[in-house]
Amino acid sequence: MAASGAEASGVAAFRALHHGRAQGSPLVMPGPWDGGSAKEFALAGFEALATPSHGVAASLGYEDGATPPDEMFAAVARIVRAVDTLEHPVPVTADIERGYGLPVDELVGRLLEAGAVGCNLEDSAPAEPGGAARLVEPERQADWLASFHAAADGRIFLNARIDSYLRGADDPLSDALERGRLYVAAGAESVYPFGAPARDIGVLAAELGVPVNAFCGPADSVRGLAEAGATRITFGGTLAARAFTTVRDLATSLRPVN
Repeated sequence: MAASGAEASGVAAFRALHHGRAQGSPLVMPGPWDGGSAKEFALAGFEALATPSHGVAASLGYEDGATPPDEMFAAVARIVRAVDTLEHPVPVTADIERGYGLPVDELVGRLLEAGAVGCNLEDSAPAEPGGAARLVEPERQADWLASFHAAADGRIFLNARIDSYLRGADDPLSDALERGRLYVAAGAESVYPFGAPARDIGVLAAELGVPVNAFCGPADSVRGLAEAGATRITFGGTLAARAFTTVRDLATSLRPVN
């Protein structure tokens, strides 16, 4: 299926943001959890936004990983709509976890319907319902990503999350490199080695030849990850967590004193 003019221009503009960037000048994408936060980040001048599944889940009253797909896609659509109304709209990419068990054609369709120009797809999942998440076999993940890439047909920018560091692989750098090579061959346009230390970011970027998305946690700095070689930087649910901490403190301050 051919992309519409709006779809094609939106994803093309987002794709272009990943290339030709000066060394040490990554694409920094805050993670909005609702339309209001998205609007504030866009008005602050960020070039693009990346919804975090954790932050969106929290805003909807769910635990991380427990958001029903209908609610997740609806939340993404509200975020996109909030920034589309601005004088200078910005593209939005969505964290859709492991795809909620939906067929790839439906995943692509729902992302496009929501207005997202890109997505994260992760490579860990519970072995059984309610169990602990663990790494999916890399060839199996690569086959799934290739199916998604074919269904997207250039209309969605695919960022492949690599959970080697998060799930405690014996040699996380080697495991991330193996997975990254397979995922890039399957059509991933960038890779997201979640939790990789700065010392490994440059190695991954040089070896894989695609933009590397670094996670900026509370103990990290944007400058440090930029200097390490990250092309794009996201924050997961950490920004939402900071906002909710502020709300919690506010709520505490409003309680009557006995």
